[in-house]
Amino acid sequence: MQAVLIIAHKDIDQVVELSQKLSPTFKVIIHFDKKAMVTDQQKEELRKIGVQFFSKISVHWGGWSIGQAAVELMKKAMEDPNITYVHLISGQDWPLKPVSSIYDFFENNNKIYLRYYKAKDYHKGHDNIIHWQQFYYHYDLINRRSFFGKVYNRLSTWAQTILGVNKFRRLEIDLEIYSGANWCDLPRDVVEYCLDYFDHHANLRKMLQTGCFSDEFWVQTIICNAPQYKSRLVDNYYRFVKWEHVHNSFPAILDERYYDEIKQSDAMFGRKFESPYSDKLKELLP
Repeated sequence: MQAVLIIAHKDIDQVVELSQKLSPTFKVIIHFDKKAMVTDQQKEELRKIGVQFFSKISVHWGGWSIGQAAVELMKKAMEDPNITYVHLISGQDWPLKPVSSIYDFFENNNKIYLRYYKAKDYHKGHDNIIHWQQFYYHYDLINRRSFFGKVYNRLSTWAQTILGVNKFRRLEIDLEIYSGANWCDLPRDVVEYCLDYFDHHANLRKMLQTGCFSDEFWVQTIICNAPQYKSRLVDNYYRFVKWEHVHNSFPAILDERYYDEIKQSDAMFGRKFESPYSDKLKELLP
């Protein structure tokens, strides 16, 4: 059995619709942001189709909380010994191929589908992203998207660069730090390894909890430093994402203009989907 793990924070009706589409084939487990308003009717609709859901973490963009939500979802999935493979997606994702063909692709498949790269070699905007873990940030307390959060980020990064702050040395982190998209597809043994490593390395947890966008580092850093998994790693996560500003969103909220490009891609899931912009595209998809 395969499980789809959903991190959801908005558009709850769409999350219910997504669950209805996936649940006949996959086991579906949802973590709702504690700030999300989920009605009793929506909960009942999820129960009727056998979807597990819980709300444990208040998620904040840029903070470790989204990574912790992924950890909690994986732990919940591993409680079921029948689950052999997990797919981590957003509540704003949508399947781009027939659900049965997605399931068949991953069935009896031990590959690890994960976007990854060495953090020290990668820049986003003005930032060398190794600093996102080398330095200290507090984005579960500070709104990273606010004006204050943006100013804080610039001043904090500048000051810690000048002072030569090195959290790795203080925490005795001797790993190569890797990053990539948090959305991934993992066999059961890999999930168990990640959770066990995470639980038994307090220094790694401290690094992530005081880092920036740490949800994009934890699985990559654990797996890419484990030589036993090197031959199984595939640097592809089969997601269709357009890094463009569309419908006041970056990445783009997908609509029907992307249909032909989606059909030509090998992507299994697309993001972001949001009503009403994505409604026609959903109708065109299988």
